[in-house]
Amino acid sequence: MQNGSLQKYFRSEITAMSPYKPGEQPQTGKSIKLNTNENPYPPSPKVLEAIVAASSRLERYPDPIGTAFRIAASNVLGVDPDMILCGNGSDDCLTVLTRAFVGAGKKLRLPYPSYILYRTLAELQEAKFEEVEFDSNFGLAESFYASDSELKLVYLPNPNSPSGTMVDHASILKLADSVDCPVVVDEAYVDFAPENCIGLIQQNPKIIVTRTFSKSYALAGLRFGYLVAHPEMVATLRKVKDSYNTDMLSLAGATAAISDQAWLQENVRKIIATRTRMTVELRNLGFDVIESQANFVWCSRKDRSLQELYEQLKKFGILVRYMVYPRWSDGLRISVGTDEQIDATLLILKRLLA
Repeated sequence: MQNGSLQKYFRSEITAMSPYKPGEQPQTGKSIKLNTNENPYPPSPKVLEAIVAASSRLERYPDPIGTAFRIAASNVLGVDPDMILCGNGSDDCLTVLTRAFVGAGKKLRLPYPSYILYRTLAELQEAKFEEVEFDSNFGLAESFYASDSELKLVYLPNPNSPSGTMVDHASILKLADSVDCPVVVDEAYVDFAPENCIGLIQQNPKIIVTRTFSKSYALAGLRFGYLVAHPEMVATLRKVKDSYNTDMLSLAGATAAISDQAWLQENVRKIIATRTRMTVELRNLGFDVIESQANFVWCSRKDRSLQELYEQLKKFGILVRYMVYPRWSDGLRISVGTDEQIDATLLILKRLLA
């Protein structure tokens, strides 16, 4: 059989797709890893205790709707447990939402630049995606509010990646009032920001909020996320998710994590303090740094090749993310690490820029 001949069995949409390219995950050696927005600190000790306890029941299926987690999360968020749907990471929630709302030939809208997975999800559905550039202040352009009969879902990462910027509540409510479809506010980084949008669901039931445990709760390896929406939305979305889309260990760990809000607040405090300091230091080194509300910063400059700086940092064992957006710019997205990791990174950058 000739190489590539098996491609004929795949849907044409799949063979034409560009694969998602995650940040580098080194398997060996020591490095300072600031390229995938992971939390630099270990999770709450209560998480491991809960996972060990749950491991004695692995012969059983997990709770398919994550009742214990939903109750714990409802107490923290101030919402009804029936407004919460659990997922295998927030990406799973995004997949469920796209399957549920966007049919073949229909349209999904997202801002530009933002999380590229949204485009992939549209392509899997044989749907179209419409990217609308942010305005010069990273607010929503007027065309983002436009009504369209083919539009079935809007994605709005808030805070946004890679900019770390936020859209205000008034604009989000205006958007939900303007379009005849659900508006998904992807709050992967919201714990590092001053406000969130869960309260907006009561004002407009078309608003859906997604969250992940990969960032602020330091559980990227556990794969757990959830969404918050009107109970009628959640009840129907359960038809679309996999039967057991969250396992017993992730449910136990996530329930323990969200129940330890004291750990979360201290962790967030440390990361914000480091983010503030690294923003000042990077600007002092000549980078243009956008004020971020996430656990990363976006750095650009015109006088040096950013791709070259990325490669040079990598030689020193420092991994950051070099990203190119053709209609915007290229830049380095640098995750907030520990103070020691950031100090080492800044020291190497000073040498490289000298």
